[in-house]
Amino acid sequence: MLSGKSIDCTLHPCNPIADDGDEVHFCSTCAFSDACLSVGYGKPELSALHCLVEHVGPYRTGAHVFRTGDPFRAIYAVRAGTVKTCVVDKDGREQVLGFYLPGEVIGLNAIYPDQFPCDAVALEAAQFCRFSFPAMSALASRMPALQQHLFRLLSKELGTATLLAADHTADERMAAFLLDLGDRYQARGFSGTQFRLSMARGDIANYLRLAAETVSRVLGRFRSQKLIDINGRSVTLLDRKALRDMARDECAN
Repeated sequence: MLSGKSIDCTLHPCNPIADDGDEVHFCSTCAFSDACLSVGYGKPELSALHCLVEHVGPYRTGAHVFRTGDPFRAIYAVRAGTVKTCVVDKDGREQVLGFYLPGEVIGLNAIYPDQFPCDAVALEAAQFCRFSFPAMSALASRMPALQQHLFRLLSKELGTATLLAADHTADERMAAFLLDLGDRYQARGFSGTQFRLSMARGDIANYLRLAAETVSRVLGRFRSQKLIDINGRSVTLLDRKALRDMARDECAN
């Protein structure tokens, strides 16, 4: 990402944070860096547009990054921390839609109808790169690779929304969830086998459409089967192949 102003934030030492790159390179975990670097775009070519990105935060645990109905003006790339998106029905019941890690983008689902359709809530101290979407659209019109990458991000967002639509067992859903987290961390250059579950068990259960006690029971069973090691919120995937075999139908969706 293009560097904006820096903001200090005290983060959990086990939490990954997106790097800021240097005077030549974008940060390696940036959701847009692949699109830029694959065709030779870098900071020197885009220095005149350095104001496109603003570093914002920290947002403390429980703080809203945006709320349902807020006007859509920007998308947010997570630099540090974890964010959940959710909606609350008329009876006050929350439905968790997803979790976002460092290097991932939130807000793409607001492009139409030009307002945010959900809440985004920091699950821990979080920092972001905020992209003005009008400026990003103008930039994308000049950079076909970036425009294509935006379309890919949108497509992935739509695919994630249907991940849990099929009928799968609790074990299959949990295995797929853990592997997905590991794969996403690994794709950003972090460990894909050792990471922290920054989301509460209740949020995981809500997202997977399971009871909270079922989540705890499945994690305990995975631990006893030596598929994972779990200590508090720290998780190690010990047998990714077995988890992959268990989740193969879920991951195929």
